[in-house]
Amino acid sequence: MFELQIIYEDAILLVCNKPGGLMVEPDRNNHPNLLQQVKNYLKEKTGDKNPYAQHLHRLDRVTSGIVLFTKQKEYLRNLSEQFAQRQVSKYYVALTDKAPEKKAGILEHWHRKEKKKAALVLEGTEYAEKAKLEYTIQPQGKYYLWNIKLHTGKYHQIRVQLASIGCPILGDELYGSTESYQTNAIALHATKLIIKHPVSGKEMVFEATLNF
Repeated sequence: MFELQIIYEDAILLVCNKPGGLMVEPDRNNHPNLLQQVKNYLKEKTGDKNPYAQHLHRLDRVTSGIVLFTKQKEYLRNLSEQFAQRQVSKYYVALTDKAPEKKAGILEHWHRKEKKKAALVLEGTEYAEKAKLEYTIQPQGKYYLWNIKLHTGKYHQIRVQLASIGCPILGDELYGSTESYQTNAIALHATKLIIKHPVSGKEMVFEATLNF
């Protein structure tokens, strides 16, 4: 059973720490999902039978970490535009059992979503978009801990970019990992999110640390 973990809440924003294995939004298979948990929480808190809540971004089911919701529809556009215009800073941590020679750098590829998987393709390929992240790596026991700043937020981006240089994330069988991690989860965590508050304009920094 997944418990709702709230990192921050005010009249407009609700920030959650999503566990690996939990969907962000409903799917056709009626899996438990974070959006419904948030609505149930707001129902209980406010007595409103149909409270408003909308997530501004998604994480894969197998990925844990920060998810931002708004509780007021009139601020959805402001927040959505911050994401669309790449004014939001997103940071992740990941574990792999291999590391590239360069322990810090930038990965840039052309990315395309193909059914339920992402592919890295040649520049000029139809529907391809630029994918970019920067990273630093440090040893952690027999594994490697990646600190990642995401510059673009593409489908399975971190997973496919790390796999493409021979470093699939622990537990990510879809992209070639042979190491197990946790049931329905991989060793990828959204650890920090920075946005501007839609009313005050103040920079808001949300963090959900995870010790792998």
